Amino acid sequence: MVKLLGVFILLFLVCGSSVEAKIVQANKPYTYELFERDLEKLKGRYEEEIDVKAIGTTHFGKPIWAIKIGKGKKNIVLVGTHHGREWLTSVLLMKMLESYAEAYQGNKKFGTEPIEILNDISIWFVPMLNPDGVAIQQKNLAWFPPLHQKRLLSMNEGSHNFKRWKANGMGVDLNRQYPAGWKDLNQESTEPHYRFYRGEKPLESMEVVALTKFIDEINPSIAIAYHTAGREIFWNYKNGNHLIRDYLLAKRLSKLTRYKLAKPDEDARGGGFTDWFITTYHKPAMTIEISYLVGETNPPLSVFKNEWNRNRYVGLLLAKEAKKLGN
Repeated sequence: MVKLLGVFILLFLVCGSSVEAKIVQANKPYTYELFERDLEKLKGRYEEEIDVKAIGTTHFGKPIWAIKIGKGKKNIVLVGTHHGREWLTSVLLMKMLESYAEAYQGNKKFGTEPIEILNDISIWFVPMLNPDGVAIQQKNLAWFPPLHQKRLLSMNEGSHNFKRWKANGMGVDLNRQYPAGWKDLNQESTEPHYRFYRGEKPLESMEVVALTKFIDEINPSIAIAYHTAGREIFWNYKNGNHLIRDYLLAKRLSKLTRYKLAKPDEDARGGGFTDWFITTYHKPAMTIEISYLVGETNPPLSVFKNEWNRNRYVGLLLAKEAKKLGN
């Protein structure tokens, strides 16, 4: 009996040692420090599968990281956390990156999907575009100089509760900073604020400058911006001759994620990342809102499992769709 028990223990240790623990976990608020720690671990484990580069910095000097997986010359891009309170999208994209890298390293399917598409189409991830905003939303104000901490409090209307913070570290809403339709945006805030301030001019924020330059460099076939919340997909902004093409792609994405498609708005104001991408490159771009509506705060970690199950195949689906496109 003792010998048999010893054999079972030995088998458990041998088998267990061949299965590496997952790096990305959705069990606590996803800070920039945790994001960088996970990224460093992923670089070590998947050094042959992923490439990591800084595409710029925030106004307070934090690197903005982009990660590529795949060998294809054509690519797609997925961007998370334009807004400080939307850091759950960073966890989602990091888990997607890790899952695809693990399958790609082992040359095996990811769930039901073959991973070989990454030999033809590369996927770029920008998991956390707005680290300064994330730090503010998580009340890590020590990140900033004392004088600026007072400014942040003023931008937050004197409230010490920063859970609702959307803007970057300068009080500018990054998803109202893109040139397409910027002049037509309602000025709900006319000065730096926790939400909706569009800035004095488009492409003013360092984070947006970094991303637009990066997009111009990699020329992706499809662009996705992940946001929270509402379980909805926005896909239409002056799509012109490509309306049907983009609608059909959005419909496939809706079927996969079980998120509703937003109805085209003839009076859409623009100013967002996907608005700019569609009108600049004339290629498909979509905003994916994860989680049920939660108001002015971050979605709870309890929704992550559901949102992951809805979104885990998104990158691979879009890679397959990009291969079909002629751009």
